[in-house]
Amino acid sequence: MPQPNMRRSKRYRSTIAVALGGLVLALAGCGGSGSATSTTSSSGPTTTVAANSTSTSAGCGLPVSPGTVTMTPTINGKSRVAIVHVPTGYRATTAVALVLNLHGSQSTALEQEALTDMDATADADQFIVVYPQGDIPAGTGFEWNVPNEPLLGGAAVPADAPNDVSFIEQLVILLEHHYCINPQRVYSTGFSGGARMSSQLGCDASGVFAAVAPVSGLRLPTPCPSTRPVPVISFHGLDDPVDPYNGNGQKYWTYSVPVAAQRWAAHNDCSAKAVVSQPDPGVTLTAYPNCGGGSAVELYSIAGEGHEWPGGPHLPRAITKLLGPQTTAISANSTMWAFFLAHPLRPFVGAP
Repeated sequence: MPQPNMRRSKRYRSTIAVALGGLVLALAGCGGSGSATSTTSSSGPTTTVAANSTSTSAGCGLPVSPGTVTMTPTINGKSRVAIVHVPTGYRATTAVALVLNLHGSQSTALEQEALTDMDATADADQFIVVYPQGDIPAGTGFEWNVPNEPLLGGAAVPADAPNDVSFIEQLVILLEHHYCINPQRVYSTGFSGGARMSSQLGCDASGVFAAVAPVSGLRLPTPCPSTRPVPVISFHGLDDPVDPYNGNGQKYWTYSVPVAAQRWAAHNDCSAKAVVSQPDPGVTLTAYPNCGGGSAVELYSIAGEGHEWPGGPHLPRAITKLLGPQTTAISANSTMWAFFLAHPLRPFVGAP
């Protein structure tokens, strides 16, 4: 198969305000089948696998250097965009986890990379993080085609919009053919509209994603045809003015975040009674025990947090004025990574 087109992506670590310039407008509105181009693989050196697994992908053994590249593969007949960060210390003979990190509505892959600072977490904990980009133009960025849901402001999804569930599934296949990935440790997170898309992947791609971590956008899609109970960890600010914690927002945001967690718990056959704790000041953890298939449902509710990425880089006042206050009470990155480590993809027999 032909090689995907790749180019080096620009780095904006020292100028976070510039990278987030479009977010002043973009974040204020956050809310199949086919084939993909991919690389061919050849046999290489004996591989080892992170996190106590024997699974490896076809990309193991292929020479890849650590760093960040932008891929523009053709998937399902459309040219798409995804930023890929390979951690410092990556070796093509050691299979690592893969985390897909989805941007919010009217945002971009590059802005999501800056908003979450997950490259640094990937370097510290040795996983590959990928920032895919939506294809529906909106504001200064793009939106995702979340099945059965309207766009920001209530507009219908364009008839020619691509199937983004299929896009992401095909992107994972492509990545597994180019990088040394542990297929039992493929995860999804996302912010706002990307969180709703990540919630969707827990339902529509449960055979691909071992766990999902929606940030500021947890939903239980209807229908939810998952083939297994999918571990879910979520984060949401109590002072979120865009996707309000108690619901009653836009057309895609009717019920509350706690109700979304309850629905996931019921879907995963967890105990109906949650265990509530306060792991850090201003942070409440609502956890549902005894879930089916070794899964879990955890909701971190954060006081003094608006519509931002918990523990993410400091945002300019112009943005927090629109999106609510920001706190460092908890790091979404490190907390979700610990959750991911505890939940590899496991075989499951029976109805979810």
